[in-house]
Amino acid sequence: MKTLMRTAVAAALLATATAACTSSAGGSDPAGPDAGQRPVAVRLVAYRGCDEMLTGLREHAAENVGPWGFGGHNVLQMRSDTAMATESDAAAKSTGTPEHSTTNTHEAGVDEPDLVKTDGRRVVTVGGGTLRVIDVATRKVTATLKLTDEQTYAPADLLVSGDRALVLMRGGGDMMVKSIAPMGETKYVLVDLAGTPRVLGAVKPQGAHVDARMVGSTVRLVTRSRPEIAFPEARPDAPEAERTKLNRAAVRKAPVEAWLPTVEITDASGAVSKRTVPCERVSHPADYTGTSLLTVHSIDLAQGLTEAGTDPIGLAADGDTVYGTGQSLYVASNPRWWGPEPVVLEDQAPAVEPSPGEPTPAVTKAKAPPEETEVHRFDVTRPGAPVYAASGKVPGRLLNQYSLSEHDGHLRVATTTGEDGRGQSVSGVHVLRASDLTKTGEVGGLGKGERIYSVRFIGPVGYVVTFKQVDPLYTLDLRDPAAPKVTGELKITGYSAYLHPAGEGRLIGIGQEASEKGRTLGTQVSLFDVGDPANPRRLSQLFQKDSGSEAEWDPHAFLYWPKTGLAVVPLSTYGEGRYEAGALALRIDTSAVTRLGMITHPETRQGDTAYRPGIQRTLVIGDGLWTLSDAGVQVNDATSLAEQAWIPFGR
Repeated sequence: MKTLMRTAVAAALLATATAACTSSAGGSDPAGPDAGQRPVAVRLVAYRGCDEMLTGLREHAAENVGPWGFGGHNVLQMRSDTAMATESDAAAKSTGTPEHSTTNTHEAGVDEPDLVKTDGRRVVTVGGGTLRVIDVATRKVTATLKLTDEQTYAPADLLVSGDRALVLMRGGGDMMVKSIAPMGETKYVLVDLAGTPRVLGAVKPQGAHVDARMVGSTVRLVTRSRPEIAFPEARPDAPEAERTKLNRAAVRKAPVEAWLPTVEITDASGAVSKRTVPCERVSHPADYTGTSLLTVHSIDLAQGLTEAGTDPIGLAADGDTVYGTGQSLYVASNPRWWGPEPVVLEDQAPAVEPSPGEPTPAVTKAKAPPEETEVHRFDVTRPGAPVYAASGKVPGRLLNQYSLSEHDGHLRVATTTGEDGRGQSVSGVHVLRASDLTKTGEVGGLGKGERIYSVRFIGPVGYVVTFKQVDPLYTLDLRDPAAPKVTGELKITGYSAYLHPAGEGRLIGIGQEASEKGRTLGTQVSLFDVGDPANPRRLSQLFQKDSGSEAEWDPHAFLYWPKTGLAVVPLSTYGEGRYEAGALALRIDTSAVTRLGMITHPETRQGDTAYRPGIQRTLVIGDGLWTLSDAGVQVNDATSLAEQAWIPFGR
């Protein structure tokens, strides 16, 4: 078992690590109820200092560098969508506050970044580099805060706790200064929403933003960085073996600073300080490449930016998918897509003589990396920095964070193998013990020749949709982690790209209808009866020809309000020279999906062009249905859909 902790005496660290892996304060034990009856191997793998860290990273990175650096010209890193869904808030949070929906997230109690947040009294949204606050009672924009230079556009999301908002800027202009920053820059801005919104501070980490989760008022931010190493230029006609040789030499001379990411913190006055993740706060799994470093930052929105800054910890690993519970934060790394194997003649001599004491590398044919997903778990049951707990691997590729689910001391992981062209694709579910991420059981053989299009785990039951020409919906019995099994299968045309629980024995699917040959035809919303795991049935289907919905790939866009059965799906229809955008309102009860009507926003102009803005999100607040586009917010009656107010954003 592996862990990372602050610098302290070794005995205290070992006790902390053991406690983190075998118990949890204020929550269920991720290791399971019988964890105390079995030995748990605890092994510290935090680097003991910068010298040990540098030696390990140099050697591992040198083994994984190629002729074109870290990830060659024939490697494309694929990323999964990570923004996903929870249940609606069915009760008012305080006296006098109307009932309201919340962000549709994966796990209840674990909030996810999104474009808009509400507490029932106000709506807070961010777009085009501007934060806006809308008063629910007056239905007016009461405050705006420009976060970027006027000449730039920065995609962003929000997390809100009380009167504090954290704006997650994922590229665009620099904040708090009048300059233009390079695209792809990551920055997190802490804003006080009480009264006139004002910036309390900003964090600019080195590396790319991966994702974030918030439990209570504590936000865990995951970033990913690669070592900053200047590789030498080889002659244009240099063979790949020579290029690799030169790059390895550069890696073995790189300083520790090439791997250690810095964090730039700006306080409310504009004063800037820079910090580096300490070597002793960086860990590594047993097997790692040295070509990527994950950093987990922690910010308690209630306390703001303290002297600890973001209290960062690091892990020598890669990651592109984040999944969180109240006890654990998981970061998973999908395998890279790998092109044709580069041919290197086995009798080719090294182009550059090795340095004294350096072994002569064998010149062999490059091999594609294994098609497997790495999973890393951090314990987040205590305040402050999380504790690195374990790493594991499963074969295949994840679809998104819904492919992961922690339940009763185990992590369930759904993957597809053979998707990179090596053999026939097939999917399965792997069950790992959460305490050390060792395999407990698995079930495979799902959708041969197909790939996973959606996954949903609900307690001890799992649902997996695969697709190529028809859509098998598989039901899984996961009560015995050592012997998961398929209990039922439903074959229908098309597929569900997102699955949402809809009460006892019911499941909603959002996806595409398709012909028998697999050609997609338009958005479909399905209601499934999964009460009998051996006999899943589709009870009702609503089909909109020549259309698509953002909810198919981003469940934050889907609204389901269990109290009335109201569901809203953003919808774009196209064909024969037409394009229409809006939101489709539905009623979903225990037996049918019924169309209520379309909500559209007023046409707006961009230069000489008039267009109808696409609706991105929907909220329920009291008896109002609030829809958001980049042009403004519209309020409709949640029952009759009659328009009540239009709140333009302006430019």
